[in-house]
Amino acid sequence: MDTNLPGTDIRLLIKDAIKQHSAAQEAIYNRFASKMLSVCRYYIADIQYAEDVMISGFCKVFANLSSFKFEGSFEGWIRKIMTREAISFLRSHKAMMYIEDNMQVEDKEIIPDELYELDIEAIQLLIDKMPEGYKTVFLLYVLEDYSHKEIAAMLGISESTSKTQLFKAKKLLQKNLEKLNLQENVSR
Repeated sequence: MDTNLPGTDIRLLIKDAIKQHSAAQEAIYNRFASKMLSVCRYYIADIQYAEDVMISGFCKVFANLSSFKFEGSFEGWIRKIMTREAISFLRSHKAMMYIEDNMQVEDKEIIPDELYELDIEAIQLLIDKMPEGYKTVFLLYVLEDYSHKEIAAMLGISESTSKTQLFKAKKLLQKNLEKLNLQENVSR
């Protein structure tokens, strides 16, 4: 069986990879590496570090493959591992800081409309400009669809801190979008 074919059944690849078949492991890696690098890159601005985290994440994927229950999305399962690896990396580099604040914040509009008009690279640059704490909570909430309770548990912060970080991230994103729009209007 040629496991590098895009149509190859993922269940068969997983079963073969659990048996340590390197061709199956390579096929899984090739199928998901670019998407998982994007996940790591959301959290980690430096591409070399993001690649290192992705490789480390795939090591965990293959080490824990037998725990995948074939329920739900395999890609989603890998994505959770990559997200946790990226957060562990940020923690180990003490890149995340959280401001404890008891602000009352409401989850209203998550993403400003102007963001939809930008290309992926411009969005990534705006996200990269955020402090790590803001960025991490923002990505976990918006991109990964975690609740504030789950984010708080994952990051070791309170739910109110998670909500505050998201609120401040949205405000900063809005401010940076306004600057970007102003710059584009001036250059026209």
